[in-house]
Amino acid sequence: MTTRRRRQVLTIALLAALSAGCRGGGELPGGAGGGDPAARAVDHEAGGGQVGGGEAAGAAAGEPAPTDGSAELREPAPFVRALGTVQDGGLPHAACSCLRCDTARRDPAARRLVASLALVLPSSGEVYLFDATPDLREQLDRLADVRPGAAAGRVDRAPVSGVFLTHAHVGHYLGLAFFGYEAVHAPGLPVWASRRMAGFLRANGPWSQLVELGNVELRELEPGRPVELAGGVRVVPFAAPHRDEYADTLGFRIEGPRRSLIYLPDTDSWAAWETAAGGLHPAELIGGVDVALLDGTFYSPDELPGRSVGAIGHPLIPRTMELLAGLDATRVLFTHLNHSNPALEPGSTARRAIEAAGFAVLAEGEEFAL
Repeated sequence: MTTRRRRQVLTIALLAALSAGCRGGGELPGGAGGGDPAARAVDHEAGGGQVGGGEAAGAAAGEPAPTDGSAELREPAPFVRALGTVQDGGLPHAACSCLRCDTARRDPAARRLVASLALVLPSSGEVYLFDATPDLREQLDRLADVRPGAAAGRVDRAPVSGVFLTHAHVGHYLGLAFFGYEAVHAPGLPVWASRRMAGFLRANGPWSQLVELGNVELRELEPGRPVELAGGVRVVPFAAPHRDEYADTLGFRIEGPRRSLIYLPDTDSWAAWETAAGGLHPAELIGGVDVALLDGTFYSPDELPGRSVGAIGHPLIPRTMELLAGLDATRVLFTHLNHSNPALEPGSTARRAIEAAGFAVLAEGEEFAL
């Protein structure tokens, strides 16, 4: 066999192996597994709820597997990815020398970024952020695989398609500054916010400069009025009670072609909901969605010596689990954990109690197909 013919045979064999690996959803040649973008795309096409469980989840939903080859042609499903899972101060927390924070300083694997979510729409190539955190630079890096080659070798002036803001606390909007003149210098990035939040940004620097220079384009949200996006996805804001010093607070219901998800990283106690929302029970808010990513800032009331957890205003994780017990149709995961929260530790008593009750702590990089 000539050298040229041998190369042709090897190329054909490699292409066949790659095609079989992608169709089967298994491990690709070279050991690419669950963290590989190609493997993730297979799960999204299968319509699974959480990436990694696509085929089983699709079958459980009563959807027969196509036998006409259409599954191979189906567009990848939209999905959300967790870009951060801790409270505004981060992990390690600013100026904290507790064991958990010191460990995170020494061990990069123990670090956690401030709570944020990405919504990825493969059909259009669009990517949206939910909140712009102080960790924005690293969080944009964690989206490189869904925007390959978007601005190779230079600054990407449009690294995302838009940002949805929940409220005006430090961990949720400070990252907007990176889209400004001194950094990315974005051209008219759409930023969705409540009317009060948008007014705050227009009236106060340095955020007002973003507006004046055209780096961001503010779009005001009305609770209950959806924002229609590509790929059959829409984002529905809803009002949430919280410490609204500068602006009010929103949560978001993200609805896809097959599944829906609620993102509520920051809220006052559930008792405040009963007053602010006419006696709304949290199960009424969450019922009907497939996944709920909820405020898990604190596990116990004694986590912050010298400060009142109650005055800071967040529901305790055990109380949320108590109120949502029996809500089997919705998978509930906790995010926005404070550095003091023992549930950050995988083997802790708090984490085991959460998992035993059928709940979970959101992991960075975790994805959910819509």
